Amino acid sequence: MWWQGLWELKKSLLAVVTVSILVVSLNSSSSSSSCHFPAVYNFGDSNSDTADKLGLPYLNAYLDALQPNFRHGASFAAGGSTIQPVDAKLFGAGFNPLSLNIQLLQFEQLKERANELYNQAKNKHIKITIPRPEDFSDALYTLDCGQNDLTFGLTSMSEEQAKASIPSIINHFATAIEKLYQGGARMFWIHNTGPIGCLPLLVIDHPPQPGNADTNGCIKSYNEVAQEFNKQLKDRVSQLRTQFHEAVIIYIDIYSVKYTLISEAKKHGFINPLGYCCKHPGNNQAKCWEKVIVNGTETNPVSCEDPSKYINWDGIHYTEAACRWIANHIADGSFSDPSIPLTKACQKPVFSR
Repeated sequence: MWWQGLWELKKSLLAVVTVSILVVSLNSSSSSSSCHFPAVYNFGDSNSDTADKLGLPYLNAYLDALQPNFRHGASFAAGGSTIQPVDAKLFGAGFNPLSLNIQLLQFEQLKERANELYNQAKNKHIKITIPRPEDFSDALYTLDCGQNDLTFGLTSMSEEQAKASIPSIINHFATAIEKLYQGGARMFWIHNTGPIGCLPLLVIDHPPQPGNADTNGCIKSYNEVAQEFNKQLKDRVSQLRTQFHEAVIIYIDIYSVKYTLISEAKKHGFINPLGYCCKHPGNNQAKCWEKVIVNGTETNPVSCEDPSKYINWDGIHYTEAACRWIANHIADGSFSDPSIPLTKACQKPVFSR
């Protein structure tokens, strides 16, 4: 299956092709009411790779063993990971065993060790790389996951069965939020899932049947499954707000902003919204991250001449240019519920009744 090996992408490649959706500076606002998060903790799949124009250094991956600095947070996100715990079927399909529940265990491990080391550290050069205990409750917790759960469902079972699996996936997600809240987290920035039916590799591997393609060439029924997931996620987020009174939970409609970009690609300087940049020459079936042997010689994929003209990098991940466009359109709160910008994400909104 083409997803097998996806999560084994080198971290350097992920850094190139999955820049942060949060490319916005919290220091760009002069308002005294703007938020100043001391740290960001990021969870999910490779769509949620976080960078740091939040006025903070780039986040180290938690599994980065080369002199990591976790003072301003960490990324626990892993390419090919899922919300639901990975069982034999998911693992056999090539999905990452570092599912959301495992990422939370890693976070708890970091938090426990950080609290212990910070209080014991005497060397200031060591201490400045350790999260301050008080920063965990003031940090921003970002989550972007679900795409891989839906991909597994859509490619391994019927669409109706995939839809039927959504409530269980949402329950696992809600459990993760509850655990973070019980551990002191209070500010959450949650992305819904994007238009999965517009991922070029899915369109190539599962061409839409007559009448099942939208005006952009996307698989209409796959996008309907994503929309159902997002509906249930938004409903659960509303319930969580009621359940956790001290939390600020911002729901971001990534689906709409990504679909807008795909629909208006040429208007915004992109070409072929369902094309992608990284390929093996003369072999449309080989994926960017796969090894290909030609006449006994391993060949490498090649990049298109100008990646900034493409929305998609490798058939799955968005290019840096596309991510920057998306970031610029979600930072002001126009795709948020409640409609508040990232710079105000620490402030508890008042909901009308």
